[in-house]
Amino acid sequence: MYRKILVSVDGSTTSKKALTEAIRMASYAGGRCELRLIHVLDEMAYFTGFDPYGAQSGDLIRVMRQAGEKVLAEALAIALSAGVTADTLLIDRFGERLGETVAQEATKWKADLLVVGTHGRRRLGRMFLGSGAEQIIRLAPMPVLVVRNPDGDKDDAA
Repeated sequence: MYRKILVSVDGSTTSKKALTEAIRMASYAGGRCELRLIHVLDEMAYFTGFDPYGAQSGDLIRVMRQAGEKVLAEALAIALSAGVTADTLLIDRFGERLGETVAQEATKWKADLLVVGTHGRRRLGRMFLGSGAEQIIRLAPMPVLVVRNPDGDKDDAA
């Protein structure tokens, strides 16, 4: 039985499906399992410093943090309403790959299980956007549950 489940959330439909599955698993533990919900800021926006609305990099980072905090607050509300113990962590260590960051945090927190959603991108989408889930699977030292959105990306917000 898992006691500590780390869930990577980004606000997308796929991420919400992963959160739902993690909550289900935590519920089976009868209150003896806790969730940590993490959101990793996307460094690509930071490195380009580009904002189509004319903001500077500092403004963009602030907006990214606010959006990340909103994603985490929504995920936390879902977990708590299901009666699951949970906390949140916003990660903004730029320069590291998503998979490295998530695996490091899971290790540091001593998670028994890592839960992530995958968009199931193929061909060019995967080549250009990469696969965060694939990175996490390769780098995490603990079991990883990958939840796929059968509808693909068409409903995703992120």
